[in-house]
Amino acid sequence: MLDFFRNHQRLMMALLILIVVPGLGIVGVQGFSSFFDENAYVASVNGNKISRADYDNALRQQVDRARQVLGAQFDPKMFETPEMRTALVDSLVQQRMLADETRRLHLTASDEAVRRALLADPVISSLRKPDGTIDVERYKQLLAMQGMTPEQYDERIRYGLASEQIPGSIQASAFTSKALAQSLTELAEQRRDVQGLAFRTQDYTSKVQPTDAQISAYFDAHRNEFATPETATIQYLVLSPATLAAGIKPTDAELRKYYDDNIARYRTPAEVRASHILINAPKDSSAADKAKAKQKADELLAQVRAHPDQFAQIAQKSSEDPGSAAKGGDLGYFSRGMIAGGKAFDDAAFKLKKGEISDVVESDFGYHIIQATDVKPEATKPFDEVKDALTKDYIAQQSSRSFTDDAQAFTDAVYEKSKTLQSAADKYKLQIQTATVGPKANPQLPPDSPLNNAKVLAAIFAADSVKDRNNTQAIDIGNNTLVAARVTDYKPSTVPPLDTVKDAVRAKVVTQEAGALARKEGAARLAELDKSKSTAGFSSPSTVSRNDAQGVPVAALSAIFKADASKLPAYVGVDLGDDGYAIYRVNGIQKAAPVAADRLAGAQQQVAQVYAQAEMEAYLDSLKARSKVKLTHTPSVNEPQ
Repeated sequence: MLDFFRNHQRLMMALLILIVVPGLGIVGVQGFSSFFDENAYVASVNGNKISRADYDNALRQQVDRARQVLGAQFDPKMFETPEMRTALVDSLVQQRMLADETRRLHLTASDEAVRRALLADPVISSLRKPDGTIDVERYKQLLAMQGMTPEQYDERIRYGLASEQIPGSIQASAFTSKALAQSLTELAEQRRDVQGLAFRTQDYTSKVQPTDAQISAYFDAHRNEFATPETATIQYLVLSPATLAAGIKPTDAELRKYYDDNIARYRTPAEVRASHILINAPKDSSAADKAKAKQKADELLAQVRAHPDQFAQIAQKSSEDPGSAAKGGDLGYFSRGMIAGGKAFDDAAFKLKKGEISDVVESDFGYHIIQATDVKPEATKPFDEVKDALTKDYIAQQSSRSFTDDAQAFTDAVYEKSKTLQSAADKYKLQIQTATVGPKANPQLPPDSPLNNAKVLAAIFAADSVKDRNNTQAIDIGNNTLVAARVTDYKPSTVPPLDTVKDAVRAKVVTQEAGALARKEGAARLAELDKSKSTAGFSSPSTVSRNDAQGVPVAALSAIFKADASKLPAYVGVDLGDDGYAIYRVNGIQKAAPVAADRLAGAQQQVAQVYAQAEMEAYLDSLKARSKVKLTHTPSVNEPQ
């Protein structure tokens, strides 16, 4: 069922929007330098301009995301069409309109919502210390590398949560009836009995004997198909924290200082293993209820003081904490701040020695009696024990700082010494690497390779690089990485003489002509079958559905399910391109089995998503109608980024 909906256009558009709509860009050096250029702005919304830097950053994010998703099948040219560039500008306009509407409606998010969002972030979660708290210093360092303070990041998260409220409310309000979901599910799972008759291109190749004139004519009309791609042999440098790390060799004195400055990171806080007995008396309880609970707690305290060895049995019988009572009140090991009882509970528990029992302790939940069953004092790992980890942390921190400090100077260095990368390599202790690349990503390289970055390849094959042999600018490819390259040799795309590729051209002509013969004979047979209703030559019957094609090509499957079910048997012909032509005989229809309740609910949800997307598009249209939107400049396909 889900596959059916995923194969349909509206859901695919919804998915495309999730991939295409990027985050708002950050104006960089290039955007600032073009501040006074009329083409520096691609659009404005209610007087707020969307800069070319916003567009460039959004395009880079799109390309990077597509490269990660598609891997070896990624082709940067998919982003070079006017339609894709217009769609990107439209998405930035939509973001700005939603941002304006979020402010107009005074939408915001609570501190608690921001906190939950932060703790749900896997990067931030990785900063948890053994006691469960977040390592605030490392958190600040991480944000500092991005040029932000914790307060700024909180506001970014708050704004993101607020801006999600409008689309979220539209999504939540979408609804579809069970009847419609039932009908669509039955259509999706309908099965048809078919037989196939293939007219394969390969079966007609022996009938094609192209002349030299035909081969020559095809070659002249399709010369670019046989061209060797242009290539460039390059030198290149990569500046990143990782490449800078190789040159950092900390001394023991530096490591000792780093250890002392970050001693909290290597300190294990004190822990207590304790059991407790809880008598519920929430803070909003009446005075009488609290007094009654306190009296009961005092009585239990007297019992456990008289029989401390029976604490677990008394807790199991009398504690009103369902989570721990069954375990004799055992709370396991915990450090300060981990137990919901608050400061009063912590203070009482951490004063106890092993085996001691506290007085009655009051918290927001009621009255506790605590017994310490084990105590682990605070401990600090010695320098020698953590030296290896310390070295890695120190190098990571220093290399990140070095990258932040050196990025602009590196950019200037490759620009000022435009005919060589050696001076920049010497200054930053980087290795000059070499490679031969083409203008498209190489599927044999990792998708995140700098040599598969669309901006890097575009810069390498720019006229300034190819003709003048100048260094490219230092290109930001994301993840704190800059790449600069220089072309040392260039081989343009060339079309070889016909004689050297004649066999390949002949094969193309044969395939083309054989395919035409297959389609011609198939179409003639289809016209005959519409009259005769014959089954001669067809394959044995099989049953297909939209979710189970049984090897039937997608184009043919679509034609099979478009066949008129009121006139069976029905015949459909399908052009299979280079594979030839096929005819399918639709013999019968099998209705889908009754839809189970859980699958029907899933179908309702899927259809509701389609409606939600349509409603979101309608909302954006209405928002655009009452916003002042001006498209000032949509970058062309050939315009440099």
